[in-house]
Amino acid sequence: MTMVRTAVNPVMWSTGLGFNQGELVTGHDRTLYCSGQTAMSDDGKPQHSDDMAAQLALSLDNLEAVLKEADMSLANLVRLNVYTTDVDVLFQHYDVVAARLGAAGVAPTTTMLGVTRLAVPGLMVELEGTAVA
Repeated sequence: MTMVRTAVNPVMWSTGLGFNQGELVTGHDRTLYCSGQTAMSDDGKPQHSDDMAAQLALSLDNLEAVLKEADMSLANLVRLNVYTTDVDVLFQHYDVVAARLGAAGVAPTTTMLGVTRLAVPGLMVELEGTAVA
């Protein structure tokens, strides 16, 4: 069975920001629900205090590590939830995310939420994903 992804975009403005309004996925065998990934080192220490771009990059690296462990990649991502303590600063550096998703050839459905704080003080962004294969 071959997985087929069909973008569902009744309006097109979101595609310029790198995400689809919806994505219909058929023909898949496995679904992976990823916990929120942050800028934590392998030994569980927060990294890159006050550096949104670096936190985004490491959060993506950590998300990719979870995907890889399940024999998947960013190309399998169909949903990305982004939680941040500073939406304005996140938008200044969102090209870090858009470039990595674009390189993987995906535009997963995305929700971005501004939150008061994340679980670990000093962290500014958390990425939660759903992938299918």
